Amino acid sequence: MNIAIVIPAHNEELTISDCLASVQTAIERLPSTITVNTLVVLDSCTDDTLSLVKDAGIDYISCDYRCVGQVRDLGVRHAIAQGATWIACTDADTLVATEWLEQQMAHITDLPINSQSTDMICGVVSVDSWAHLTPKTRDDYLAHYQDTMNHRHIHGANLSFSSETYIAVGGFAALQCHEDVDLVKKFEKKNYVITWSNRVRVTTSSRLQARASEGFAAFLATIEKDNKK
Repeated sequence: MNIAIVIPAHNEELTISDCLASVQTAIERLPSTITVNTLVVLDSCTDDTLSLVKDAGIDYISCDYRCVGQVRDLGVRHAIAQGATWIACTDADTLVATEWLEQQMAHITDLPINSQSTDMICGVVSVDSWAHLTPKTRDDYLAHYQDTMNHRHIHGANLSFSSETYIAVGGFAALQCHEDVDLVKKFEKKNYVITWSNRVRVTTSSRLQARASEGFAAFLATIEKDNKK
């Protein structure tokens, strides 16, 4: 198998190094028979993100889209053109679990007799810190979030899929937000097999300064704002 890890980044100098280190740790857990390449897609970066990616020895491409859907699609299609058969997406402000890739491979290979291999895996996210948020925000979030198998949460920071099915559904749409939800809906419409797993885990930033207007940070910011009224 040839895996590509695709990470969009817009001015992520504060988080990108830790993200890439966590990805490398996950890669090292896999057998040498599996090829893994990491690709950062630099979108309109004006800080030191590029220098940090270079220092880490990670492949990168650059664009000026300011549109996460276009950025993800560019990276995924680039990886597929380089021979990737499985794509694992995360974000530059996110730390993947040590067993992140191992668990994805387990979902692909550990199947009951006569079962169809999974085409997509939707994982879960944990929040890195609640310290700067009100206790009510934490409680409201945890009451909403289902950290279980067969959950129905969708995160671009923890989404993986086969290259073949990605191309078949047309890929990420050029959306400023919810491009991940849109892609999952395309898979569902085609009746592809989706695994909703809480074994595939990442930890993401609880920052409130959103890169996408309706992304995860914006979601937390809205809860926090409501609780401070």
